[in-house]
Amino acid sequence: MSLASEYTQVTRKIFEMYKKMGDAVLERLSTEELHYCPSSESNSIAVLVKHMSGNMLSRFTDFLTTDGEKEWRDRDGEFEDTLVTKEEIIAAWEKGWTCLFTAFNSLTDDVVENGKAVIRQEPHSIVAAFNRQLAHYAGHVGQMVYIAKVIQNEGWKSLSIPKGASKGWRQPFLK
Repeated sequence: MSLASEYTQVTRKIFEMYKKMGDAVLERLSTEELHYCPSSESNSIAVLVKHMSGNMLSRFTDFLTTDGEKEWRDRDGEFEDTLVTKEEIIAAWEKGWTCLFTAFNSLTDDVVENGKAVIRQEPHSIVAAFNRQLAHYAGHVGQMVYIAKVIQNEGWKSLSIPKGASKGWRQPFLK
């Protein structure tokens, strides 16, 4: 397996893992809980989803031929809580991830090794562009999980190894 193929395979699994974590948060919370905002300087899960979706659509629509910061993107508007229902929140979530995975599925070894993506007028290797977005989305999914844990408190079911269950845990990180 080439290094480019291995990168693509491993990175896809990590994106899928973060999507799955976000899916679990969206499934477990009510519409009202998805709009809970911990403080005036924080974002609700609904707003985080709207922002992530907007970012994914901007970055991965025609990602090899256009700047990832599209002129039609309304980044400031992404931080306004306008997705009303749980269904709208999930639809935005799915739309963003579908765009990302469509772009990701188009990668060939040659594109990974030699291609460029431009983000805010700055050229990136394909690896750098996807790593940048992976780090961005991991941070926001972590925020979503934290907010959900605060809301559900003792009712929260761990998405990974539960507290006190580390001994004997031998499953591989990426299944």
